[in-house]
Order: sequence, then structure tokens, then C-alpha cells
Amino acid sequence: MTHHNTMKALEKSRPEEGLWMVQAPVPEIGPDDVLIRINATGICGTDIHIWNWDDWAAATVPVPLITGHEFAGEIVEVGRNVTDLKIGQRCSGEGHVVGMESRQSRSGKFHLDPGTRGIGVNAQGAFAEYLKLPAFNVVPLPDDIPDEIGAILDPLGNAVHTALSFDLLGEDVLITGAGPIGIMAAAVARHAGARNVVITDVNPERLKLAEHVCGNVRTVDARQDDLHDVVDELGMKQGFDVGLEMSGSQQALDQMVEVMIMGGKIALLGIPPGKSPVDWSRIVFKAITIKGVYGREMFETWYKMIAMLQNGLDVSRVITHRMPVDDFRDAFGAMKSGKTGKVVLDWR
Repeated sequence: MTHHNTMKALEKSRPEEGLWMVQAPVPEIGPDDVLIRINATGICGTDIHIWNWDDWAAATVPVPLITGHEFAGEIVEVGRNVTDLKIGQRCSGEGHVVGMESRQSRSGKFHLDPGTRGIGVNAQGAFAEYLKLPAFNVVPLPDDIPDEIGAILDPLGNAVHTALSFDLLGEDVLITGAGPIGIMAAAVARHAGARNVVITDVNPERLKLAEHVCGNVRTVDARQDDLHDVVDELGMKQGFDVGLEMSGSQQALDQMVEVMIMGGKIALLGIPPGKSPVDWSRIVFKAITIKGVYGREMFETWYKMIAMLQNGLDVSRVITHRMPVDDFRDAFGAMKSGKTGKVVLDWR
């Protein structure tokens, strides 16, 4: 045991805008937990909501709370019941902490457990020098995956879970929303053998980043380009086979439905603000399948994404900013500008 009794951490200390650097007690682990020394963390859109203290955050996040849920580090202490993990092991981890009592968990569908609690959302989080995590949630990192990629496996997992909701081999795929997760989904779709991958956004800098990360994708500025023209240009005849909605924009979903083939499939990860009017008759008459996606499949998504990373999937360029944690205000400012990819904080 080499760690101290206190640690620095980024905390939501008050119910108002911002986060604060505090000295907090190092968490004490239970018999089924591990203690992880954090090396790197990613900033997520959720963390921006918590920083801004919007209606969702105010209704969801208890104050005070150490936030953050995208991380990589190494195990420095294991509980007495933990047999399959060891001190010094590098790891990331699943930020959704589940119970074992629900029907979903008992049937192995842990990601659907209705009692799920979120690390850094309603349980103490990873923006700290140390994190307590159930050993069940730990995902060991192979040596060939560096900490900064380990720190973005959580959002990559969202992209992988969404993209692999439907078979992509030989399919034409439309992705709406070129945020970091949408861009990573485009890279995954390419890696999984999709034929044409098209990604739309209204932010030209994000579209430029998508080209930089993925190379072979068709970017579309939704403010000026018509998707029907893109369908014709790519010679797709009927439209897209699979849609991945990553933006939370009602307009984007409407545009997507219009250019789907009969019997097309859409996976929804983007969260629209409030209620949105949907033209359900279009969806019914086109016989479209819609699937809502939340989090990652435990732990199939983790296996799949680590395997793809070891097999040539490269998402490293989606990280545009690497900053020491003491510069967290600048890091959040960059993230809020909407002009970045992933922002990674270094805790070492």
C-alpha cells in the first residue's frame, strides 16, 4: 500500500456551473472491489452537462460528487475476494455498476439492469487520483493499447455497440452526427466491412475531423448538401441499409428516414432534448426497424472493441487535445467549444 490517505479530485462541489479541484479521501475498497490509480481520463458530453449544471444534471447528480467515468489506470489494491486481477495490472472499466437481482442481470443482460448506477454520475467517479471499482467491472488492458486509448474505450464502446447493432458487411451506412462517437462509429463501420459510409453534421470542423480520423468516408454538411444527391452520387439506387443516429437532432432523424431503403434498420444513440414529433407513418410504411442503444453490452462490446483495436482499428486521431489535469478548466473550455475531438486529461 503506497498511496496516501487523500487525493486530488475534480468534484461537483456546489449545485452551479463548474467543477472544483479538491482534496478528497482515497476510497476504501470492499472485499469485491479494486482500487485503481488513474493515469488518464476522457471528458465526455455527460461531463459537460454536469459542468453546465443543466436540468438533466440538476435532476440526476447528487452534490457533492467526484465526476468522470472514462478512464485508464492500474490496479494498486485488490479486495480479499478478488482472485482474477492483480496489483500492477493496467485496466479500464465499465462505468455502469449493475445489481445482480433483476431479471435482466440474471439472464446475463447486465447492460439492461434497471438498477444501473453510473460512475461519476450518481456514484463517485474517475476524475481523481484513485477510483474504487467493483472487480466485476474491471476490463484489463492489453500491453498494445496505450492509456490514452484505454481512457476513451467507454465512448468507443458506445460507437461499437451502436454500429454493431446490425450486420454491416457490404451495407451502405448513414451516420448523423460527427461528434467523437459518431466519428468512431464511422471508423468501426469501415472496419466491419461496410461499403459506403456517409456521415453528416452542421459543424464543418467536425466533418474535417471525421475525414482525418477515418479517411475513406463521405462527409456531408447537412445545412447545404441534400442526402438524396449523395445517394445518387454513390450509385446506391434505393438508399441506405443501416442508419446510426448519433446527434440527438430531430431533423437529422427525419432526413435519415427519408433516405433509408424499404426494410432499413436504424440504431439511435443520440438523445434529443425533450420530446420530439416523429412522422411514424413514414417509419411504418418503410418497414424500418428502430433500436435504442444505451451504454455498452457487458462485456461483449468490450471484447469486440479490444479485438478490433488489436486488429487494425485506429481511433487515435479522434483525440485532439491531451492536457495535464491541472489545466482542466482549459480542457473543458476546449470541449465546450464544439471544435475538438476527444480531450484526454493526464493524471500522472
